[in-house]
Amino acid sequence: MLSTLDDLKHRLQTALVSAFGPDLEGTDPVLVPTNNPKFGDYQANVAMSLAKRLKDKPRAIATKIVANLTLDDLCEEPQIAGPGFINLKFKTEYLQAQLKTVYTDDRLGVATADPVQRTIVDFSSPNIAKEMHVGHLRSTIIGECIARTLEFLGHDVLRLNHVGDWGTQFGMLITHLRDVCPEAITESSSVDIGDLVEFYKQAKKRFDDDEDFKTTSREAVVDLQSGEENARKAWQLLCEQSRKEFQKIYDRLDITIQERGESFYNPLLENVAKDLKSLNLLEEDQGAQVVFLEGFTNKDGNPQPLIVQKSDGGFNYATTDLAAIRQRTIDEKAQRVIYITDAGQANHFAQVFQVANRAHWIPAGVDLVHVPFGLVKGEDGKKLKTRSGETVKLKSLLDEAVTRAEKDLQTRITEENRDESAEFIQTVSTAVGIGAVKYADLSQNRTSDYIFSFDKMLALQGNTAPYMLYAYVRVQGISRKGNIDFTQLGDAPILLEDDSELTLAKHLLELDTTVMEVARDLYPNRLCQYLFELSQKFNQFYDRCSVLQAEEPQRTSRLMLCDLTARTLKLGLSLLGIPVLERM
Repeated sequence: MLSTLDDLKHRLQTALVSAFGPDLEGTDPVLVPTNNPKFGDYQANVAMSLAKRLKDKPRAIATKIVANLTLDDLCEEPQIAGPGFINLKFKTEYLQAQLKTVYTDDRLGVATADPVQRTIVDFSSPNIAKEMHVGHLRSTIIGECIARTLEFLGHDVLRLNHVGDWGTQFGMLITHLRDVCPEAITESSSVDIGDLVEFYKQAKKRFDDDEDFKTTSREAVVDLQSGEENARKAWQLLCEQSRKEFQKIYDRLDITIQERGESFYNPLLENVAKDLKSLNLLEEDQGAQVVFLEGFTNKDGNPQPLIVQKSDGGFNYATTDLAAIRQRTIDEKAQRVIYITDAGQANHFAQVFQVANRAHWIPAGVDLVHVPFGLVKGEDGKKLKTRSGETVKLKSLLDEAVTRAEKDLQTRITEENRDESAEFIQTVSTAVGIGAVKYADLSQNRTSDYIFSFDKMLALQGNTAPYMLYAYVRVQGISRKGNIDFTQLGDAPILLEDDSELTLAKHLLELDTTVMEVARDLYPNRLCQYLFELSQKFNQFYDRCSVLQAEEPQRTSRLMLCDLTARTLKLGLSLLGIPVLERM
């Protein structure tokens, strides 16, 4: 089924070609929602943008477009307003038929992608021997949402966790642990992640202050890189212990991801340098092997170098990312690679992508995309920290969200004189608490910083997860109260009579366009905004229109509208990684 908006856009484009010839094929009809519903549902503003090109007045251009429009089955007669706006109003019968088609479709009218793309989503990426903190929140949940959306559309998605599991820090940590806690690198689970973090801090201080320790640490890195048995075993134990802790967080957040750390690409690094040299891109600069970048300058105004191999022969993040690009596009045959990191890494990826492009390592038709995001800030407007000034651990943040959700729930249960089981309270508190954290993040434009506020994200009103969940619960309450089996309503017609029914229906028919936009532009907040507006429009409809007390056939039609709203909310929230609840 062609989406409602795509259908309208296609017909306008056909009319443009019919009116003015094939030169206008593919012209954007500039279709936007009207500011005032009394003028219609959408307006096409293309006549204004064509005036100079066609050497005619916009209103005359609009008249010719309308004369060539075929919309009898779709819209009321188009109206030309002002200097040349073409106002369009959907026919009620058309909306009813479209809605009925969506209602009987398990995918709610969202078509699968054609063509299907092999896509890699690189997200989360914590560091071994460190705890996941609030800085990992955005990458993890934005990445999960993007992966879910692409998978729902039928794309072939590989979710990769590019963990920091290689480099100097391991030589440093292994050397320190041999001195202070040797069992940590010989016995599995002998220390927890908190201890490892503390040992890491101690090791870093020794590395900075003690030249002998620094030398020994670097020798340990050489041992690790050469595959020396004890060093390799120590490294594997550290990775295993960290991996267990990461998985606890991923389980709570319902994240599915495959680990492929920096160590995976280590055997490929020599060839990166060798091949860049053979392409005459590699030059020596202060003992290091570098590629001088185009469009990037240092503080002296000279071309900035991207270091591929350090003066001591070691490699760095850029080399690893170059190796990853080649492996992902050649071995994995990825057509789209999406990197989800903080905005501070935008320059790094622009530079790495440039070098890969100049080396012709990005095949034709392959798209590398950096998806940047802003900071999570505290209510003081500064980077979110604990009272002691440390970075907030992700585990602590999620614990606090669930605790606060439970407190709010207990208050409501007491006020409503309800009797609920401990299992119910735990299930609802967890779903609301974790869902609120996710939604609060995903509902922001990802490129912006945002203020983290438990009070705002757990509110039952406003653009929050609880508001969305409550709209879903409201429909389930209708089902319970009226003893309604929604699966048995499918044969009845959908009738749109009240203005609030029409408003809700039009919004329901925008789901496919919204999901496609998220997949294309990678902004989850557009889906959140759609779901928020859907919940608002549903609540307005529910407040205006009787459902269970309505006469037939209106009663069944309104029940179908309620059911379709709930199914749309459930699907949309699932793409955000948020499960629905039957009761709250």
